[in-house]
Amino acid sequence: MNTALLILYIIITLWAIASIVFHGSRPTKSISWVLTAIVFPFAGPLLYYLFGVNRRKFKIFRLKHSERRKLFDIPEEEQESLRNFDLRKKAKLARLVKNNSLMSAYEGNKITLLNDGEKTFQSIFEAIKKAENYIHMQYYIIEKGELTDTFYTLFKQKTEEGVQVRLIYDSLGSSGLRGKTIKRFRDIGVDTHSILPLRFGNTLYRLNYRNHRKILIIDGHTGFTGGVNVSDKYIRPISNLGIWKDFHVKLEGPVVNSLHRIFLQDYHTSSEKKDLLDTSKYLTKIPTKGEMTAQIVSSGPDSKQPAIMQQYIAMINLAENRICIANPYFIPGLPVLEALKIAALSGVEVSLLVPKKSDSLMAKYSMASCFRELLAVGVKIYTRHDFSHSKVIVIDQEIASVGSGNFDYRSFEHNFETNALLYDTELATKITEEFDAHCTDDICLDYETFKKRPVWIKFLEGLAKFFSPLL
Repeated sequence: MNTALLILYIIITLWAIASIVFHGSRPTKSISWVLTAIVFPFAGPLLYYLFGVNRRKFKIFRLKHSERRKLFDIPEEEQESLRNFDLRKKAKLARLVKNNSLMSAYEGNKITLLNDGEKTFQSIFEAIKKAENYIHMQYYIIEKGELTDTFYTLFKQKTEEGVQVRLIYDSLGSSGLRGKTIKRFRDIGVDTHSILPLRFGNTLYRLNYRNHRKILIIDGHTGFTGGVNVSDKYIRPISNLGIWKDFHVKLEGPVVNSLHRIFLQDYHTSSEKKDLLDTSKYLTKIPTKGEMTAQIVSSGPDSKQPAIMQQYIAMINLAENRICIANPYFIPGLPVLEALKIAALSGVEVSLLVPKKSDSLMAKYSMASCFRELLAVGVKIYTRHDFSHSKVIVIDQEIASVGSGNFDYRSFEHNFETNALLYDTELATKITEEFDAHCTDDICLDYETFKKRPVWIKFLEGLAKFFSPLL
């Protein structure tokens, strides 16, 4: 029996190593998986099969080449007036996003910043109440609770008025939204579908790839996106992290079409209905609403380019004076880490704001593992006492990004993400002021003090750093 197990172990381990060698995307990640496969008998190869195999070659990730998805992969027309941005950095960033996400920058928008859970959902509920034709909603997490009950009540009212409501959700992130809960929504006429559902026979192919987006579209002219999920954590302290903080944006104007295009693409991927929605009905010309310029960034495991990572690196490289980053899962990887170090060494002020507490110990120690080399080059790192789930980067108080994309491998490679790029000095300044309000001297890490942290903490950080490419 022992001999048979040994032979099986050798075969499975060699298979895992061969697969890593042939299909590994990055040396550091490949080395981590090889060591994992060797150090943890049977469990290591199983973890690799679950989370490490490049699924893009499988049928499920040929979605980009299917007729249903290709309909939405047409580059958007570029507005003539946007070809001459007031700043070169804006034009360069907009061109990058246009080429890697196929989304154009649009002027003539009204954009409202939302950074409080109560106010965010109040704004969302008010918009839903005004819906006349349709409501399209997509969230990574929809949890049972007060907020979900409110959505149900509003949707019931709207479906009775003849408003079409479509709801899609990630099957893992919203794992509690099944059975009687989801039946309630379907019984009132809500067209509901889960994205990448985990069923017998496909779990190993889908588990590691999730749809992390948060999108709401009202009648095509109003949209919401950002980092806020449908969870009561945002309105009351139901965990030891207290009330979660997050940034969200309300969009009104032409840029909503880009956000809507993403929803429709994901809807047709998740829905089993053969008939496609009439895009001429949903992607219509939207009149200008304000004077702000915005652009949507879309990225996923089936994208040709890691658009979210490229967006962040480009913003870091374009910064001339200051970079402000707020993120709950700052595990940047070598390319982003080096870009930040280069910026700091070039004289750009780099400030990083992360929560002191985390909902993930692995993430907490993984983040801390890169702090020393950032502090060494002059990056200012602040650890706020409350839990902030915001995913924000601002450069030079001129360009800001608010969305669902974290600074980690999962957002860069494994998740479907959406960010809103805001090319507006007023908005960027407001976000910077909110950022600075939390960056006080008493929560700023000191380099010399940080170097003297206990050995066991350093060990945990080193261990977490070893696994960080796998996160």
